[in-house]
Amino acid sequence: MLLSSSLLALLLAPFLADGATVPSELYSSTVPQKILAAYNKTPNPIQYPQYTWTNGTWRFFGADTWTSGFFPATMYALNERKQLCGATSANGLGIANWVKLGRALTSGLAALEVKNGVGHDVGFLSYPFAYELQMHDGINNFAKLLAARYSPIVGCTRSWDDATYFKVIIDNMMNLELLYLSADLTNNQTLRDIAVSHADTTIENHIRTNGGTWHVINYNGTSGQVVSKVTSQGYSDNSTWTRGQSWAINGYLDMYDRTNDQTYLDTSLKLANYFLSRMPSDGIVPWDFDAPTVPAPRPADSSAATLASYGFLRLAKAVPADKNKWQTAAINTLSSIIDLAFNPAWDSVLSNGTVNWPAGNLLTGTVYGDYYFIKAGTELINQGLASC
Repeated sequence: MLLSSSLLALLLAPFLADGATVPSELYSSTVPQKILAAYNKTPNPIQYPQYTWTNGTWRFFGADTWTSGFFPATMYALNERKQLCGATSANGLGIANWVKLGRALTSGLAALEVKNGVGHDVGFLSYPFAYELQMHDGINNFAKLLAARYSPIVGCTRSWDDATYFKVIIDNMMNLELLYLSADLTNNQTLRDIAVSHADTTIENHIRTNGGTWHVINYNGTSGQVVSKVTSQGYSDNSTWTRGQSWAINGYLDMYDRTNDQTYLDTSLKLANYFLSRMPSDGIVPWDFDAPTVPAPRPADSSAATLASYGFLRLAKAVPADKNKWQTAAINTLSSIIDLAFNPAWDSVLSNGTVNWPAGNLLTGTVYGDYYFIKAGTELINQGLASC
């Protein structure tokens, strides 16, 4: 008797991932139901969910916010899943035309192509545009805005505007893909050169020898010299903020995918290995690896967990010799955060996000955490570790 390739993949999956079991919640019909419910609550004029109140109810914000691209991108991510798996009563993906909803939400971002207040985070705003490159004007316009923030003296694009320092944050690694997308459309080599310069400078100044990261580097904009290395959203200047570490893991994988430069893959591996080495015994990703464990419990960050898991799965593809290791890391990390934070009663898919601990914004759902929850689930299917 011959087994179908999909059934064979499902049977082999536990062995491929050292016995780790893929959580069924990743494919629950509750997920698209929650996304559609949030869409139906979207105000007019369009506002976007960013994070929830601590009771699980979404808070909506105007378009000129760094996270506004994630909700429309989530629609496209669900469409990817629907294209891969089809729509069934079990997965619930047939309840909406996800592309239609994505386009409707993306229309609310159009004015930001010319002027916005998010600075370097135009990369995140561009996410839904990247799913449909025929919307190339948005990609190119956002890329122009990002390129205009580049300093050849510093070697980076500026993150936050500041009268004293040229500030660069580790999150900015995730915006470099925008430059490549526009370069593909326009053949503008300068955009690729800016991305490489930023990535290389970040390796030199943002990443510690042990693989941890600083959140913020303050440069002298005139000399390009590093003035200080500090945090804004982490526990302390010398701690490692986990979402920042997760952004970096994925940002350097983006650079490796674009350049095939081994340095970028090695950097991502260094960052990811550090992440795993700092994971607590309960498998729950804390909001900062160096935050105190007393009083317990130390707050988690579900967004860092899903983002890191997605990066681990990408590493499984990039480094076949270590595929088992990274697949297992992804599944275990997802399983732990789902056990803690998958809450059917909440508007968001996951609870227990930490948006900004120093500002007291924690124990929430996050739109970006939910986005990478969906992306990681789809990647598990693509790698034969789960079935539709």
